[in-house]
Amino acid sequence: MLSSAVIISDESLSENGGIEAICQAYGKEREHLIPVLQAVQAEHGYLDMDAIDRIADYFGISANEVYGVATFYAQFRYHPPGRHCLKICQGTACHVRGSGVLVETAEQALGIKVGQTTADLAFGLEELACLGSCALAPAVVVDGVVQARLTPRKLQKIIEKVQS
Repeated sequence: MLSSAVIISDESLSENGGIEAICQAYGKEREHLIPVLQAVQAEHGYLDMDAIDRIADYFGISANEVYGVATFYAQFRYHPPGRHCLKICQGTACHVRGSGVLVETAEQALGIKVGQTTADLAFGLEELACLGSCALAPAVVVDGVVQARLTPRKLQKIIEKVQS
């Protein structure tokens, strides 16, 4: 969620190079670093090293400092998101009911690890701390739709269906 959302017009994005326009919509005070990171990710889908370098230049701090702040928070990603997103709940109820095996199944089926995106950008794989659907455990969110009481085989079928 953007805490201090600033609306940037398409015109100003193209005129000012996108990231610079976002940065300039905020002050250079450190308190604006996280809102800028959020806004850049909202616009571009992720934070790459070029974006981190440009944000660091704007704030007059090192890229390591910006990266350190960004990596502290689970909300930021550093690679393009997939067209399809699998989010596997790792809350207590889901964990106890086998979500770890679901992670292994998804990683094997997609050929990626949690936090990665397939090379063709078709799938992104993420973990959630808790989905809040404990009665449905283990649960997975596939493209925004909660899938309940999954087994590895059911998850494999869902992945195959989305792939086709």
